[in-house]
Amino acid sequence: MTYILAIDQGTTSSRAILFDAQLQTAAVAQEEFPQYFPQSGWVEHDVSDLWATTAGTCRAVIEKANIDTRDIAAIGITNQRETTVVWNRKTGQPIHNAIVWQDRRTAAICESLRAEGHEQMFTDRTGLLIDPYFSGTKVKWLLDTVEGARAAAKAGDLLFGTVDSYLIWKLTGGKVHATDATNAARTLLYDIRKGRWSKTICDLLDIPMDMLPEVRDCAADFGMTRSDLFGHPLPILGVAGDQQAATIGQACFRPGMLKSTYGTGCFALMNTGDTPVTSQNRLLTTIAYQLDGKPTYALEGSIFIAGASVQWLRDGLKMIRDATETQPLAEVADEEQPVIMVPAFTGLGAPYWDAEARGAIFGLSRNSGPAEFARAALQSVGYQTRDLLEAMHRDWRAPEGDAILRVDGGMSASDWTMQFLSDIIGMPVDRPACQETTAMGAAWLAGSRAGLYPDQTGFAEMWFCDRQFVPTMTAGDRDAKYSAWQRAVRATRMFTAPLPA
Repeated sequence: MTYILAIDQGTTSSRAILFDAQLQTAAVAQEEFPQYFPQSGWVEHDVSDLWATTAGTCRAVIEKANIDTRDIAAIGITNQRETTVVWNRKTGQPIHNAIVWQDRRTAAICESLRAEGHEQMFTDRTGLLIDPYFSGTKVKWLLDTVEGARAAAKAGDLLFGTVDSYLIWKLTGGKVHATDATNAARTLLYDIRKGRWSKTICDLLDIPMDMLPEVRDCAADFGMTRSDLFGHPLPILGVAGDQQAATIGQACFRPGMLKSTYGTGCFALMNTGDTPVTSQNRLLTTIAYQLDGKPTYALEGSIFIAGASVQWLRDGLKMIRDATETQPLAEVADEEQPVIMVPAFTGLGAPYWDAEARGAIFGLSRNSGPAEFARAALQSVGYQTRDLLEAMHRDWRAPEGDAILRVDGGMSASDWTMQFLSDIIGMPVDRPACQETTAMGAAWLAGSRAGLYPDQTGFAEMWFCDRQFVPTMTAGDRDAKYSAWQRAVRATRMFTAPLPA
């Protein structure tokens, strides 16, 4: 058995990637699915789309590679985190659309919890802040809002899971209701220090604990797939949330190593080893991975909108037809027009955590056009990353060594964007030879468990840099541009702040 099947279930598409025994990509299949926006700030997925595109791409990649299913040693799963699914354990039917991580509908619940003085307790246990981003208040909203849900939950008829849990449940024919420690750590319900669900928090949110999945290591036995799905039952041996899977795929195994993934959103993680560092700058303390029962922790900064700003230019403003058009447009943008985009379409993430903020653009003139909009969208990624890295370095000083940021995700393919990122953060940016780092992390977890791939040290030696971007901007220009960004963020937040009584 010489292949690992990695499932990468993302926010806008599902993908299946086959990796061979040398961890090289053998075949890829991908399928997009619709996004639903019932109200301003609300984002949903049809749960059947998540399952259909996952199962469909798995079958497609096996056919594309022209291999026998018996050649697959194991499945690894990585997934969009925090997105919340509640389904009936008897019928398997979801009680509502999946509520996506970007969704802000529980802002009032979060504000009430903060007003009641609960945030420190949540942070102490979960490492997170009270925010609509996380799954816990989404579950509460579903139980409070969907007719009959609260009674069904108390009767033991409902199950909760992030997307990985739902896929495991579907893949195993309802035999396994489980998650891994990295996904559990993003729910606002899991005590990351004690390694168990928090009864105190579940009671406060009125969430029955028997709804919750069993929490396992990232490399563990998550059951066998139904034999009718792929013609042969396959073991599921690796699971990690997408950002943690990318951290693993980037071989960020040493304390102090940094990675940032640029997909729909942007997520930067810094490995802090066996120490859960409590942030003083509104970053998140989370689990980077858990192996052999031992968690490795990280500081994380989450940006809600990165690649989604390019999607907005394409689908909302119709300024471009394809994301690849943004780089040539940015290259010809008028340097005399310092247009700044603050893409707070669904609020601002770290280090601001402003759920009410909304997007804004500054510096427009009559000559501003698609080129200036494209440049502003790409630059916003660099500015937001600097916000995160400065907060991280205030919280925790990494061990001595050259500071380098490893990058991945769709936007990292843009040389222009990565060069601006290096310029604005003032440090080298390494782009790996393999861009499938998220899927590779899931594949390595499953493959190492199956005995196909080497241990952490051996895997780290397999990581190769495709290109390093080094700063070329002067310190004066860098700081002037970043200062303008900070003014734009302050103005954006002031616009949506409530007026004084």
